[in-house]
Amino acid sequence: MQSSLFAHAEQQSQDRYAVQNPQLLRVSLTGTDDVLARKGAMVAYQGLIDFDGEYQSGNQRNARRNTGEGLDLMRCSGQGTVYLANLAQYVHVVDVDHDGLTVDSSYVLALDSALHTEVIAVDSQYGISGSGKYQLNISGRGKVALMTSGQPLMLQVTPDKYVNADADAVVAWSTSLRVQMQAQTHSSGVWRRRGNTGEGWELSFLGTGFALVQPSEVLPPQNAQLGQGVAAQFGVGQQGARGQNQNNAWN
Repeated sequence: MQSSLFAHAEQQSQDRYAVQNPQLLRVSLTGTDDVLARKGAMVAYQGLIDFDGEYQSGNQRNARRNTGEGLDLMRCSGQGTVYLANLAQYVHVVDVDHDGLTVDSSYVLALDSALHTEVIAVDSQYGISGSGKYQLNISGRGKVALMTSGQPLMLQVTPDKYVNADADAVVAWSTSLRVQMQAQTHSSGVWRRRGNTGEGWELSFLGTGFALVQPSEVLPPQNAQLGQGVAAQFGVGQQGARGQNQNNAWN
């Protein structure tokens, strides 16, 4: 059999995490180093691999319930290789060291089981209740595979060059950075005549490190339902699979 598809054959690598193509990750397991992956992210595997739901402690469950931030993970163990992907998003491997990584959990595809995760809050500049943003702190030493909708932009932050970014476009940043959530509109411009910019909350980064943003302000429809109620089960309704689904309006 001949086909151009054979140009997409498995890419051999000695690395534990190897990006097979921009949207597919290959993880090698040796039997002593488990990897935690997003539930349902496995698309193929080779060898003797076991998949188990990852236990969540009471504190993790409470944090997830109170903030909506957290990870639904499965533990991949054994000997062989496992291939991971999610909604054809772009995959990027990050080495986490003593600096740590803060990330929106919606963009985590996989991570080493030795890493530690904790939910933190980013407060609003104005102290308005409910206007903050919760994120996931990842600390320790190991690798994390992140996902982005499209090719991302890595912005360097230095003491003399701070960065502002749309809160919905930010994927991750260095934990060492000072971060504050603020609105586009400020008091001095309240009475100025101008049109609606469509911009809302943004994150301001100060210090030394990096901020990673993606060319999209819409989260992927993780576990999304199309339509509402019973219609969602069959993909019908105003925003269902057989509807127009205008503006990518997932419920």
